[in-house]
Amino acid sequence: MTIAHPIARAWLSTGGTGAQNYDEFADDAEITEIIAANPASALAVEMPHRAPENLGRSFAETLPSAAARLDAAQADGHYRLHERIVGLYRISGEAGVGYGLWTMIDTDQISTSADEPGLVIRNEDVFLEKVRERVALAQAVGRLLSPVLLLQTARGDELHAALARTALAAGKPDVTDTDQAGRVHEVWAVPAGPAQDELLALAGGGELVVADGNHRSLAAQTAGYPRFLAVVTTPESVAIQPYNRLVSELPGGVDALLDGLRAAGATVAPADAAQVPTGSGPVIGYAGGMAYAITLPADPAAPAVDNLDHARVERVLLRDALGLDPGDKRITYVGGDYSASWLTGEVDAGRAELAILVAPVTVEDFVAVNLSRQKLPRKSTWFTPKARAGLVVAELDSDG
Repeated sequence: MTIAHPIARAWLSTGGTGAQNYDEFADDAEITEIIAANPASALAVEMPHRAPENLGRSFAETLPSAAARLDAAQADGHYRLHERIVGLYRISGEAGVGYGLWTMIDTDQISTSADEPGLVIRNEDVFLEKVRERVALAQAVGRLLSPVLLLQTARGDELHAALARTALAAGKPDVTDTDQAGRVHEVWAVPAGPAQDELLALAGGGELVVADGNHRSLAAQTAGYPRFLAVVTTPESVAIQPYNRLVSELPGGVDALLDGLRAAGATVAPADAAQVPTGSGPVIGYAGGMAYAITLPADPAAPAVDNLDHARVERVLLRDALGLDPGDKRITYVGGDYSASWLTGEVDAGRAELAILVAPVTVEDFVAVNLSRQKLPRKSTWFTPKARAGLVVAELDSDG
């Protein structure tokens, strides 16, 4: 049995449409700049309210323009239609070579707790506003552009070997795209036949963990789609990078923050530098030109997942010391593509008042949390390399 299926009608990019996923940006202005430089970018469809001509309009108001832009991109040859295919995916860069498979996954297999059956484990809490946006976009354009990144935990080694072997014999890729970090993304359309059957059996033959795309997977459930677009990848193909935070305003200033931390049971000491910690322990705060090593108290009665660094940042630093809910608009979640110096630069420039640098979740902790069917805090894991949006587009009227 496999829960992975071919894409009935897949539009593969012929060039110019590839983009970072909509949630990979810490600054909305970057999205507008990318769209202005490349109007065919999938970002113009996924974030239509950030297109230069739509600035000042709401996401909902600009959905018709997103559909029109995608229709035009297909009509003018930016995409080529393939039927009943899967996409063999290879990403090559300085860190090595990773593989994945573009496919459709059964939505009813999503499981968010131990008592909910299913082979797709969603491991993080989500922001419901973002889920609603993804539902509205899919319904407006009738297609899916950004995949959910799934980690094959049971047959990862077999899948990795099969993908590498198939790519070696596949010849020229159908899609070639280079991302902002210089990584080369290649996709081959694999038609019906023995190779497709083998890849689908391996990709969908064991437990899959949502590594990126928690909102997109819930959007598929919310909208009632029987299948969602995914890239199934392997543990050997990915790494977890830091996921940091910026706070735009500090109620009461730096002194109030430090007092609030101490009142919440944290210890605060000067830090040598504002750098991402290398392992679990103190987190680094940067405010007012100073770096602080902040040791946040654990809760001995809580499950292990609630004492991971990201959970303590959410519970103690944001909630107890600052009185902020994780979804507060004053908090920006900044992925590993942005350096510590970029974060501190935002504070020094006055665009934020606090940077919080947190050690990345380890692969061991990530796996342990998922096997126990517990949830990580929002925005805890930044997997790299990420699947590129706009390389493979799935029609909803064919695959649900």
